[in-house]
Amino acid sequence: MATFPILGILVEAEAFDDYGGWVLDSQFEMEMGSPYLLAHGNGVPVADATTTISIPLVDRGNYKVWVRAKDWVPGHHPGRFEVIVDDTVLETEFGANDMDWNWQLGGSVDLPPGEVQLTLHDLTGFCGRCDAIFLTLDDVPPPEFGEPVQEAERAWRRRLRGLPSEPVPGGTFDAIVVGGGLVGAAAALTAARFGERVALVQDRPWLGGNASVEVGLSPRGVRGPLVEEIQNRTAEGDIYAMQLLDAHPNARIFLEHTVYDAVTTDGAIVSVDARHARSGWETRLSAPLWIDCSGKCILGLLSGAETLFGRECRAEYNESLAPKRADNMHHGNTVFFRTGMADSPVSFPTVPWATEVAKDYSNLGGQLITAGQENGPGPVVVPPGHVPDPADTHRMRKPDTHFWEYGQWLDPYTQGEHIRDHLLRAIYGTFSNVKTMEPEKYANLNLDHVAFVAGQGGFRRYKGDYVLSEPDVRTHKPFPDAVVQNGLAFCLHYPGHRKYDFRLGHWAWDEWDGKDFDIPFRTLYSCNISNLMMAGKHTSVTHVAGSCTKLMGNGGQHAVATAAAAHLCHEYRTTPRGIYKDHMRELQKLTASVTGRDCDSVNRSTISKL
Repeated sequence: MATFPILGILVEAEAFDDYGGWVLDSQFEMEMGSPYLLAHGNGVPVADATTTISIPLVDRGNYKVWVRAKDWVPGHHPGRFEVIVDDTVLETEFGANDMDWNWQLGGSVDLPPGEVQLTLHDLTGFCGRCDAIFLTLDDVPPPEFGEPVQEAERAWRRRLRGLPSEPVPGGTFDAIVVGGGLVGAAAALTAARFGERVALVQDRPWLGGNASVEVGLSPRGVRGPLVEEIQNRTAEGDIYAMQLLDAHPNARIFLEHTVYDAVTTDGAIVSVDARHARSGWETRLSAPLWIDCSGKCILGLLSGAETLFGRECRAEYNESLAPKRADNMHHGNTVFFRTGMADSPVSFPTVPWATEVAKDYSNLGGQLITAGQENGPGPVVVPPGHVPDPADTHRMRKPDTHFWEYGQWLDPYTQGEHIRDHLLRAIYGTFSNVKTMEPEKYANLNLDHVAFVAGQGGFRRYKGDYVLSEPDVRTHKPFPDAVVQNGLAFCLHYPGHRKYDFRLGHWAWDEWDGKDFDIPFRTLYSCNISNLMMAGKHTSVTHVAGSCTKLMGNGGQHAVATAAAAHLCHEYRTTPRGIYKDHMRELQKLTASVTGRDCDSVNRSTISKL
């Protein structure tokens, strides 16, 4: 059994008093154990982060200072920083030890009783990262999170932070929505307007997910009036979801809360536990009905729901766009960026660790023009002797953001930080190439924006009572339980660029007959967790069908249907499957009252009875 230090002062970086120019990065907590501070300065060192701690009178002495950090490009050390204790700069430079997340001894300092200031001093502006600082008078190092993250280490941190050992009750609601992207916001707002007391649990400080101001995509697919209402943007680029939900008395929002555990009984979810990123405070939320809009099957993984992953083989569902053999490939992630021309020359450090990934790529097309407007053109330099790739189709030569994509063969649950970091290296390397290949023309070129939150691609998908497939979409198969419509195109991304692994090898765009298709309710609830519904890109669909249903506008339609179903489940004291068996026409009417249209299948069914 590991021995952990009992005495000491633990300072979580996310609990610092003043972040300065550092940003809170909590998106990989379930991978590496904790939120952390990130020095995201695009090559310009960010302002210091500071906090004050108190040394008790009885604990004065020589403190060993441990810092949990990461060298995110071993061999190059782009993210280096210092820790300063009052006026003493620790002898160790962090982010430079060729190691993944680890506790590193920084040195020792004599501390008298009273207040002491801790400072994180960034040296590079290239994503230095600090999880925590531990000051101790003994010789026992702090515990390291294992893989997967172990409860013993979490308990140690809770104890030193003075947090309760068990989650505290956070309330009981009629329905709880997990995931505050555009889809989750739509589900929560719809449920609240139907009179349900609803909680929305979101792990980011903003609502909107891939449509948020942090990422900036515009919702595609069938949008409808509710999505149109939500996706309008403020002058700062944020969608209106927060204002709409804040104004509704039935809705409560838990921002920056990561759901990390679920309690299930007899095949139903009873409660979930969520951890607040900044304070570490853990809360237990309860409800009879759940809607997972996380896009990651979070509730399913925690409750034991049946899920699907990767690509099905062509024969399984008779899908022409599926591969001959099933595999674990999925859509990867994308990091959005924007450049601009400054009024005077802008220097940029040499980045061999980035050009190692970007190679000689020098096309900054596919920029985020502003939140909600992506796929913009950017500076392009054609290297001497460059020969165009004959495999590039006309579509592949367009400046589309999603050609910057990585991680299709990696585990999105355990390698998300690596995927994001690889894309950052590609962007920084490409930017450097453009500036150095034509230094006079692009002397004033500046990186105006590089997101540190990736636009997320594929994760696991739920298995419902029905799995929607490509033939269902192409033939407009009628369903007696059709609730909403989706549309636009099969949008399939294929990795395998011959030279640049952060670029797609091919992109398929298939609009079939251009007409919308029906979504059966059976694809929107779990086949084995009785009170769990889902909306968005992880509904019960094949990989091919999901390449269309995953679009945010389409997911917003799923959200309306699941919220309406939650309302009827409450009214009739039944489950989603019970709604399918006994109350489908009522669900269809209620959903249509929000979306503004019936499904084709419902119309055909109604006409046949006349």
